[in-house]
Amino acid sequence: MQSSDLVSSFAEIAREKGIDRDMLQLIVEDVFRAMIRKRYGADDSFEVIINPDNGDIQIIHIREVIPDMDLEDPVTQIEATSATKIDEDFEIGDEVATEVSITDFGRRAVMTARQTFSQRIRDIEKENIYYRYSELVGEIVVGEVYQTRRREVLVIHDKVELVLPREEQIYKDRYRKGDMLRAVIKEVRRDAGNNPQVIISRADPLFMERLFELEVPEIDEGIVEIKKIVREPGDRAKVAVISHDERIDPVGACVGMKGSRIHAVVRELANENIDVLEFSEDPHRLISSALSPANPISVTINDELKPPRAKVVVNADEVSKAIGRGGINIRLASQLVGYEIDVYREISEDEEDIDMVEFADEIDAETLQRLRDIGCDSAKAVLELSPEELMRRAGLEAELAKHVLAVIKAEFATGEEEEEEFEA
Repeated sequence: MQSSDLVSSFAEIAREKGIDRDMLQLIVEDVFRAMIRKRYGADDSFEVIINPDNGDIQIIHIREVIPDMDLEDPVTQIEATSATKIDEDFEIGDEVATEVSITDFGRRAVMTARQTFSQRIRDIEKENIYYRYSELVGEIVVGEVYQTRRREVLVIHDKVELVLPREEQIYKDRYRKGDMLRAVIKEVRRDAGNNPQVIISRADPLFMERLFELEVPEIDEGIVEIKKIVREPGDRAKVAVISHDERIDPVGACVGMKGSRIHAVVRELANENIDVLEFSEDPHRLISSALSPANPISVTINDELKPPRAKVVVNADEVSKAIGRGGINIRLASQLVGYEIDVYREISEDEEDIDMVEFADEIDAETLQRLRDIGCDSAKAVLELSPEELMRRAGLEAELAKHVLAVIKAEFATGEEEEEEFEA
């Protein structure tokens, strides 16, 4: 094979992979020097000259002329007799430059050179992908689904494979080969083989934030700022926003005329319900807004506990709204404000209730204190909670939670019986 043919084939591969001319020249030189080292043991006595314009390459072997019979290293030295056969004017101490043909290395060496070059191109391509997508972390990309697996979906973007893991998917989504998919680049990492792996997400709050930036010009321009987003992907989300221009309503800007802006985000997120609320530095006000659609009557905060807790009282008919289906509303509100929120219904003055201190003979002091810490200072307040909620909020064991509820229910049952006897 001619050297020009080999270099031309290298150049064609480099063009396909987007390798620039200077980088190609360095790679080709390294490949040929590797061939030289394998054949001669060292490449210090060789010059590799590349002309990328016409694809020519020259390998020049430079040796020093020494007296006959003094040859020690045939790679760096040449006897005078051999030198004069090349040119009669050579003398002892001169340097002889001869060109080495590609064919001198043999077919196997040329094949190895091709493989080495391809491997170098792949390595450079991997590095380019890693650094390119590292700079795009946090940005939205649009790709085509080309394979769905049990634990992940593979997406092609600019001929690069992106990975959408199961935990980064919206559970309502269904993916088919050929579908166009929009997601945010979450991270770029290297696998066990040092290959770049680009992880994308549709479940990350950052994806929702970027969608709002696309749909709401005020957010993109920095007039309205998203302070925090909490999500349970596919079900519900809460977005706290603030305006840096008093003339602009941040919530109205995000919702848009007749909901046009927020509906575009909702459609992209598989009809995920989104509550947009105005951010406030006042935790009482923020907690009240976060529990929307409920309207709290009062909010009491205890910052001494870890995590800090908030006792919220709402009308009896709004307890279910504040908690939400499966507790989703109160969970998201707690995550948004940074307080563990406990919701209680308002107890009217004429409604009979019992202070938890009255149960000191049947419930130990530590348990009573735990109940007071979560705002349960009355019997009716405790009865509003299920055993599971008592376990989660007050840290009670399952049997103890059931015991507490049983004691209180028994007390109210006894009270009702006494009242019936009195009336009789």
